[in-house]
Amino acid sequence: MGVKVIKNFFSTKEEVLEDLKKTGFWPTTYVADHSEELPLHWHDGETHGYVMEGSTYIVDGETGQKITVEKGDKLELPARVVHAEGEIKEKVVYIVALPGPYNFLEFFELKDPALLQDGA
Repeated sequence: MGVKVIKNFFSTKEEVLEDLKKTGFWPTTYVADHSEELPLHWHDGETHGYVMEGSTYIVDGETGQKITVEKGDKLELPARVVHAEGEIKEKVVYIVALPGPYNFLEFFELKDPALLQDGA
């Protein structure tokens, strides 16, 4: 399974918190402000993102498709799925949820897609 965006998944922070209770994931807030499109990459673990404010896009590494994400959308990235976060022109606020209490910066290390082909 690849990148999954569920459009209009929520309308309030309380709905996000209810979904987090169901998934058991650990939430944190991430604010992205003005950046270029990231290179294609992957992460070791599954990630869920809830767009609280703003909009951008996610590049699906399998298809090259740019999928718009905006306020109210939920993004699901399975472990080891190649993707890239799109250009940020104005602030985007996410609630980012990880499957456990991981170090945020270590968890989101950008791993080279070529490593997947080498059996990483």
